[in-house]
Amino acid sequence: MMVLISYDVSTIDPDGRSRLRKVSKECQNHAQRVQNSVFEADLDYSSFLKLKDRLINLIDKNKDSLRFYYLGNKWEKRVEHIGNKETYNPEGFIII
Repeated sequence: MMVLISYDVSTIDPDGRSRLRKVSKECQNHAQRVQNSVFEADLDYSSFLKLKDRLINLIDKNKDSLRFYYLGNKWEKRVEHIGNKETYNPEGFIII
């Protein structure tokens, strides 16, 4: 299932900057960055729940926020890309 993950982490203090790096790194390990604080994750439900739990445990709920948009399995019909950055197909071929 495709999930769009966005976050806003307060970076006023050093702890916030540390949380931001940790949240970003966790997202990068499991999803494709599509904008600075926005990731697309094509995961099975169990893997998504584990990622979601890790992210929730990284943030400060009084200062930061996470948003999850559930696009499901037919996500191609729900995403429109316009502009500069190339889009990708997470189910397509990987060229190494």
